[in-house]
Amino acid sequence: MSEWLVLSIAMASACAVVLTIAVLNNRRIADDDDPSETPDVIEYMTMMIGVVYAIVLGLAIAGVWEGRGAAQESVRLEAQALHEVQARSSVYPAEVRDRIRAGVDAYVTHVIGTEWKVMADKGTLTERGTELLNRVRADVTEYEPRTDHEGQAYQPLVDQVAAADDARTSRGQNAGETMPGVVWFGLIIGALVTVGLIFTLQIRRTFRELLLAGLFSALIAFLLFLIWDFDAPFGRGISATAEPFLDLFPEATR
Repeated sequence: MSEWLVLSIAMASACAVVLTIAVLNNRRIADDDDPSETPDVIEYMTMMIGVVYAIVLGLAIAGVWEGRGAAQESVRLEAQALHEVQARSSVYPAEVRDRIRAGVDAYVTHVIGTEWKVMADKGTLTERGTELLNRVRADVTEYEPRTDHEGQAYQPLVDQVAAADDARTSRGQNAGETMPGVVWFGLIIGALVTVGLIFTLQIRRTFRELLLAGLFSALIAFLLFLIWDFDAPFGRGISATAEPFLDLFPEATR
């Protein structure tokens, strides 16, 4: 199911539930009821709870957005480190250089073609990807430099492989959902309480009041959807992309 369709259904459902409750609740109100008699303390509590929940929503959105940014940055660092391995290996003999570059291409092809989908579906890395990166590490570390020029390039190559491995580990840690269940519990309960409190203000069946109630509930549903969408950096609509790999290794994707 398209995520835009999920969002549309969620927002429409929230509006429908709130408006239905508002209309049914209005039928129970006597004709001589005066909405201006709402105690000031209720209006104050409604305002304060709304402000507190807005802060919580803002922090949650900022947290998942930061997680998505960290996930995208780990992809960029990994791709850049592997690109450096390919470039710096040019000082090695042709046989060693070609073996290292072939290993990097095989790893990148696996990441883009297979591992990316596994991360999106299961939130984990693949054993095959680990094996391919270990093969690149072995090709780099097991070679014994024969000249000073090769010796000067050896340690930077080893460091770049280590950087790629570290970035891969970070990518794996960011692959799954980052928001704890208890936070989701608080967000959902907070949404129900915040939306529920608007009924204490005695909403009438005027078009203006019903429109505002519907828009408010739809906004809450949209913000919760936004948090859910960002919560899996590699698995949902607004997700981290493999563009760094595609840009630096165009030959590996053909």
